[in-house]
Parts: sequence; C-alpha cells; structure tokens
Amino acid sequence: MSGGERLVDGYRLVVFDLDGVIYLIDRPIPGAVEAVGRLRADGHLVAYATNNASRRSSEVAELLTGMGVPARPEEVLTSAAAAAEVLRDRLPADSAVLVVGADALRAEIRAAGLRPVDRAEEEPVAVVQGYGPQVGWAHLAEAAVAVRSGALWVATNTDRTLPSPRGPLPGNGALVAALRTALGRDPDLVVGKPEPALFATAARRADGAGCLVVGDRLDTDIEGAVRAGLPSLLVLTGVSGVADLLAAPPQARPTYVSMDLAGLFDPDAVVRVPGETTAGGWSVAVRDDVLEVSGSGRPLDALATLCAVAWSTPAGRRPVRAASPGAERALRTLGLSD
Repeated sequence: MSGGERLVDGYRLVVFDLDGVIYLIDRPIPGAVEAVGRLRADGHLVAYATNNASRRSSEVAELLTGMGVPARPEEVLTSAAAAAEVLRDRLPADSAVLVVGADALRAEIRAAGLRPVDRAEEEPVAVVQGYGPQVGWAHLAEAAVAVRSGALWVATNTDRTLPSPRGPLPGNGALVAALRTALGRDPDLVVGKPEPALFATAARRADGAGCLVVGDRLDTDIEGAVRAGLPSLLVLTGVSGVADLLAAPPQARPTYVSMDLAGLFDPDAVVRVPGETTAGGWSVAVRDDVLEVSGSGRPLDALATLCAVAWSTPAGRRPVRAASPGAERALRTLGLSD
C-alpha cells in the first residue's frame, strides 16, 4: 500500500472466511483475535462466511466467542443455512430431504420447514450434501439411490480440502466427488463459495460503503469475491500458497495479498497484485520457462512483480528461481525456495 494508508480504512465491512483465516478447526490463528477486536474498536462491521456446513450460525458464533472473538449468530453466514433456504424456496413445506452431513445441516433443513430423512426408501424429493466428519459409505449409498430415483441433488459446497493443524484434510468436495463418480454427473446445484450468494448477502449490510472479503482459498473465497464483484485479500495462513497464487486463473485472483491479518492494518504487510514487471527493487523475467527473480527489497513487492509476469503469460505452474542474494531471501520468505 502507498502513502501509509491502511487497507482496512477503505472499507466499512470486512467479511472473513473462517477455517484458515480466523481459526484452524478449533484453534485461533495467531493474530486473528487481535485483528477482529481492532476492527470492532475502529467501528468497522464484521461478518463471517463459511462453507463448513457442520455447524449452525449460533454454534459458530459461540465457538468464535469462546476463542475471544465476540460474534453474534446474525453475523455468521453458513452454506448449510443457505442450502436450506434454497430448498425451502423450491419445495413444498414438509417435503422429505435426505441429509448427508452433520447434525447442523439436519437442523437447518428442519428449521426451513422441511423434513430431514436418512433413507432413500423414505422417498426424498431432494438430497442435500454437506461436510460431516462421520459421513461414510452408507450415507453416500442412500444418496446415490435417491438421486438416481429423481431427487434434486444440492451440495452445500465443493471444497476439496479443509485446513487443519496437520495439513489439508478431505473436505466436502472430496465426498461430492465420490458421489459424482458413482452417479456419472454433477450436483444440480452448489450453494456455497465460489457461488456469490454468501458474499452478496453480506455485502448488502455495508449499504454501499465498501466491503472487503478476506480468505485463504483461491478456488472458493477469492473466486467467490470475484463473482460477487468485491475486492479481496488473500492471507497465506491456510490452504492456498504463493505457488497456487502464481498459477491462479483470472477468475480466482485476489486484489491484495498478505502473509496474515496484519495486512489489514500495516501498509508494509500487504501488497496489491499484480504489480509492475519491474518495481520495488525487483525484476522478473521468463527464462527457459522459469520465472527468474532478481533485485532486492520487500518480499511482498517481489510477489507482486512475480504475479505481474506469471499472469501475463500462458497459464500454468512454472518453477521460480533467484538470480540474486536478495531474491534468494525473498523466495525463502514466500515459501518458494527448495
């Protein structure tokens, strides 16, 4: 950022993803508690948009509050609630819906005036599939039978993985893929990110005063922000890394990048991408299909320059190598060194 201006000062509302941004499973990410507290103290609005369908909004708010991040249920937008609302609008009241997922998804279906069921023989008119740690073969089998019998198939989200302290673990997208393979087709509807609905709903709360999306996944958080027409900040505390960023397609490219949530407040901890091909003391050239970095300066400026060159050439992952001692240090900081 230039002129010492804080990124957050340009926005009334900040919408956070949760897993990989605020917490990992049930542990707060360092600096997240302080960042949200600082936003509230400065008068900013805060919302949370999560594809994780294993908790209801009230449960997420309780979890956040227990971590030291005060939150109200109405500030939390979940893919489980969004999926239930979609089905409520499409189906008659008390319609049978086969639920593949956690108890939270079942509760949202019931709250929407629909009847959650477990077996295909109960003749469900729809199948809703969301993440649940106990989902197994028997649940997928019932869903397959129901969909083949004509039930509408709705997925809360298709995240391939979810972050954890042990690294990425299978997400709902992995289980959707299993059912897709068995059925030979895609779900009829995917509700969560990267579909824009969650972010569009949140953005309306800003009353046109500016909304920034903060996420850790290019294929859901950032692409969802792009589809919703909103600026986004990619933080490197979760799933997507710098190598993923350099290979990102146009529909999944963020507006800003920072190592963590400090980028909201510290102009030196965030960068707008892409930068210039030669800027901030850095230059990048493509040599033998390798991105070669030379110069010295702030690692984030090197990243912006790398994005400028990588995104202006045919898509795909390319190796990155340093052509100066300063570049070697920057690539280590960015996690791009061997």
